Amino acid sequence: MSHDQIDKKQGVSRNEADIQGGGQSVGRPAAGEHEHASYNPTGGPGVHHWQEARISEPGLDDRSNVFFAAIEMTRMPMILTDPNLPDNPIAFANRAFQDLTGYTEEEVLGRNCRFLQGALTDKEAVAELRNAVREQRAISVELLNYKRDGTPFWNACFIGPVFDKDGKLLYFFASQLDVTRRRTSEAAFRQAQKMESIGQLTAGLAHDFNNLLQVVSGNLELALSRTQDDSLRRPLENASRAAERGSKLTKQLLAFARKTRLEPKPTNLNNLIVEFGEILENSVGPQIEVQLSLRPRVPLALVDPVHLEMAVLNVLINARDAMPKGGTVTIGTSKVHLNGDAAAHHLPPGDYVALTIRDEGEGMPPHVLERATEPFFTTKGQGRGTGLGLAMVHGFVQQSLGRLEIESERKAGTTIRMLFPAAGAQEQASHQPSPGLPLTEPRGQAETILVVEDSNDVLDLAREHLTALGYKVLVARDADEALAVFGKAGDKIDLLFTDLVMPGGMNGLALADVVRERAPDIGVLLTTGYNDELLMEEKASVGADVLGKPYRRSELADRVRTALNNRGRARHLPKVGSPQGPRHEG
Repeated sequence: MSHDQIDKKQGVSRNEADIQGGGQSVGRPAAGEHEHASYNPTGGPGVHHWQEARISEPGLDDRSNVFFAAIEMTRMPMILTDPNLPDNPIAFANRAFQDLTGYTEEEVLGRNCRFLQGALTDKEAVAELRNAVREQRAISVELLNYKRDGTPFWNACFIGPVFDKDGKLLYFFASQLDVTRRRTSEAAFRQAQKMESIGQLTAGLAHDFNNLLQVVSGNLELALSRTQDDSLRRPLENASRAAERGSKLTKQLLAFARKTRLEPKPTNLNNLIVEFGEILENSVGPQIEVQLSLRPRVPLALVDPVHLEMAVLNVLINARDAMPKGGTVTIGTSKVHLNGDAAAHHLPPGDYVALTIRDEGEGMPPHVLERATEPFFTTKGQGRGTGLGLAMVHGFVQQSLGRLEIESERKAGTTIRMLFPAAGAQEQASHQPSPGLPLTEPRGQAETILVVEDSNDVLDLAREHLTALGYKVLVARDADEALAVFGKAGDKIDLLFTDLVMPGGMNGLALADVVRERAPDIGVLLTTGYNDELLMEEKASVGADVLGKPYRRSELADRVRTALNNRGRARHLPKVGSPQGPRHEG
């Protein structure tokens, strides 16, 4: 059969064929085709490589020429399989293939390539590859393969047929490329985009939801304060607890989205765990034994203690669910100094405090461990989990400029390790134990407060609370109305209490700036349903405190009194969720 006949059989004209070596080999170029076979894992459309080849000397015995030397010297893994033998076994594998997979030549010759596949290899991609082999056509696919030691890697494979001069199929040629790093980077980028999108959605929902919770919980608090009838108090208390659970769920969502307002302070983790111990034991139940392994003289950690308690509780609940027949959970603390190994932990060098929680549960297989911190991902049954526990912990630890590390194996339990920055010497020296909550609410001394809130229900509730606390209250529903009220009674107003997000062209921060320009000694207290980016970017020049919604009357009383006492003091907004901190890594 002539070359023209071969070309015609393969659907390629003589002019389109690429003839090499004076006719010793003929190939069909990719010519930039994008469908399947011309896919190039290194980028570009693929123009010059061959889709198939026809050769005049089919044997593999003569390995004395320069082309064989080039095949053995290249860093590109290559193999030949023999479709004329049962199961299409490997007939040749170069040194780069052996380096890639960890197998020796003796271990791969005579075997079908399926030995590289494993539990997570895409069955559809394998079927597509087998169809191409059966149809004697070229194909490019990416498969999750496994090395000799079990390490998974993403393998970009190009496979094409090799014919003899009479058009008989002799071999299949396969070149391969480890594209694990590229696939990992792409997955991390997609995960970061997904996290950012969910975070933006969460923050928007939290603003409205917390306004609703403020109205519900605030009015329940008022109702409870006005009745001593047990038959009425019981359903009111149940409703109040439900509203509190709704508030905690919102905090979990915001912690995951890294939009919650943290108040980091030097914290003794040993004391926190000991004081929190009874609640932890009650939460996990009698079947779970909680053991403490707290190292003495651990430095203070710079962390928000309230959010840390919530994070520890979430991890312990996961540990309890992983041990349905009971077991032991060990909570430990230790000091960690990162220097040369800091990059491996994705943290800057320095001193850290580690909080470790280890269980004896079922452990997580690799595919579950990979998604453990993904929001709404859960392996628990319906109604038993929201999938926000570890996502919240992950977001909180990263916002605290720390690192969450998870180790887990099937049947070998799980270890959760949270690394937090150690407080500096100056911070530790200035740290004073937080005083207990006052037994009575701080009351007003007939000071005048201008309340600015666009929600009528929240506005009415705030006015009722503040009036009952002994303050005079003026109200406005947006910034323009607030400035009009301030223009009439500016020198009589002692405190501006304003929502951060309001309709119109001026938000709460801008309003506070204008008011402070006109009355530098006025107090300012902001409130918000979530930690808005305006606060994170510190665009306000005024000194201001922030009260998150939903708030209790006792919290309102305390923060209003503090803001009034701090009138005239130059103070900047607290740093919240520093954008210089590490990002979500999926």
